[in-house]
Amino acid sequence: MTILAIIVLAIIQGLTEFLPISSSAHLILPSQLLGWQDQGLAFDVAVHVGSLLAVMIYFRKEIGDIVVAWFKSFGSQGASDDSRLGWYILLATIPAGLAAQVFEDLIEQHLRAAIVIAITTIFFGLVLWWADFKAKETKNIYQLNWKSALLIGIAQAVALIPGTSRSGITMTAGLFLGLNKQSAARFSFLLSVPVIGGMGLIKTVQLATGDTAVDWQALTLGAGLSFVAAYACIFLFLKYIERMGMLPFVIYRLILGVGLLAFLLYS
Repeated sequence: MTILAIIVLAIIQGLTEFLPISSSAHLILPSQLLGWQDQGLAFDVAVHVGSLLAVMIYFRKEIGDIVVAWFKSFGSQGASDDSRLGWYILLATIPAGLAAQVFEDLIEQHLRAAIVIAITTIFFGLVLWWADFKAKETKNIYQLNWKSALLIGIAQAVALIPGTSRSGITMTAGLFLGLNKQSAARFSFLLSVPVIGGMGLIKTVQLATGDTAVDWQALTLGAGLSFVAAYACIFLFLKYIERMGMLPFVIYRLILGVGLLAFLLYS
């Protein structure tokens, strides 16, 4: 990989993992549109580790409170808001894990195509706009119940289709279920920890059992840039989301999707 490719792909991963615009689409498109070589499994692991560290450090207090409360819930203290939130995060992670096991080969062979990305980018962008437009925003993150968490988890499983956006569809589901924007975003970000962590672990095992040569300089640079981009993205998104809403991301998705369709039509 060239230095330019490392920088561009690492920053793309860090930014798009947590914005509702699809990280998978933005990582697939450069190789398809610019003719770049596939970044490879090792680089995927590195940039996802960078994103995972960013969300864990940013939400370190919330994650610590949830983990402690979750373990305490097995004792005499019983359930609390934080322990229930921990259970809901685990519950919402299950559908994506099961879907990945069942549909991974199908997605890899048939859905990682520019036309699929264009269609899903536009369609789920419009769904996000509708959710934002109709949102009642009457609930905070601690007013979730297990049914709502499971529905958000099922929505997250759909994000295995490139172009959907994991953060985008989970925020969309959260808004439809009555969460305010801050809570929908926070639950989506917290939900990314087991998802990215599990995916990173699986890819690390695949990497360790393979015979692929590793460029540690590229991996270190990629992980570092992904961390910085992801941390900045989370900070700015949560700071301004109530003020700007989802419309800027919807517009971006529509422009990207239509532009990609036009490129495919005329290329």
